[in-house]
Amino acid sequence: GIKLLIDGLLKKIKNPFSIFFFSVDVLDNYRELYEILKEYWKLRESKGLKNCYIFLDEVTLLENWWRAVKVFIDQYKPKAVFVLSGSVSMFFHGKAETFAGRRGKGKLINVMPLSFPEYFKLFKKPRLPATLAEIFKNYLKTGGYLGVLNKTIEEEDIILGLKNDLRIANKSVEIAKHIMADIFKKAPSPCSFHSIANDVGVSVKTVIEYLETLKEMFVLKDILYMSLDGRVYPRKERKLMVRDPFLTNAISIWTRCEIRKDFLYEWIVQEHLLRKYGEVYYYRDRYEIDCLTDRLKIEVKAGKPHRKYPKNVIILKEKNIPEFLFSL
Repeated sequence: GIKLLIDGLLKKIKNPFSIFFFSVDVLDNYRELYEILKEYWKLRESKGLKNCYIFLDEVTLLENWWRAVKVFIDQYKPKAVFVLSGSVSMFFHGKAETFAGRRGKGKLINVMPLSFPEYFKLFKKPRLPATLAEIFKNYLKTGGYLGVLNKTIEEEDIILGLKNDLRIANKSVEIAKHIMADIFKKAPSPCSFHSIANDVGVSVKTVIEYLETLKEMFVLKDILYMSLDGRVYPRKERKLMVRDPFLTNAISIWTRCEIRKDFLYEWIVQEHLLRKYGEVYYYRDRYEIDCLTDRLKIEVKAGKPHRKYPKNVIILKEKNIPEFLFSL
């Protein structure tokens, strides 16, 4: 991630003082961050540097971090590239919008776990049915987290991180746990906010707030209903998917809910289609289609299909999922 980027920059630039890295989570308040930025700027001027790169890691763990950066930019108008990173989405706190007019050509990049094709390429093996199946089986356990492959992250670490992010968002860990458990029990069927609220014993408003928070944390994504004529119905029941297999495994341990192949495979296919096409929907009437995009209609089957589907619907069987994901 960031360290690899810095390593690459060090090979290109002449003066290493052009790069400043600081992990913000050790600070007590945003004023300290502002003072640190001022001190680096003095150092930069003393070295006669024109351009520089400022890396601030874990900014979202410092309350009001954005105030320090905003005031610094307004006061010094630095000719610098800022790289602000954090384990909690910056949109999640609604603070990325505060930099309107100050971003220049900057972008907000959400780093997601690896897709299956990206994951497969790490192993440098030939794209054969046997190797695809073998590595996909491993992907079901580790998901796209490099830390899991490197054995530096376990399910407990993901659960602790999730709990911490919920507390930062002023959300109850217990309510979130019960909502996630209900999603696992209902999956892969569509469900309503009311049904979750009744099962968990909270208001519909609370369910909506928690689901929005979990979506902004990139834990969940909702799959809305689309009719065959292309109309989307936001008020109909929706499907809810967890966005990575390892995350699914971790939440399963946390909630003590079973992972079934039917919804795990469906979630994986939906996530990959979402990354490819930007949106994915479902259809259900006389028959169900798990995944609808503007180009594809796919029904994911962990077992044998029990009915016939129209010719334009792809029936994606378990053994064909790895090749399909790789072909996207």
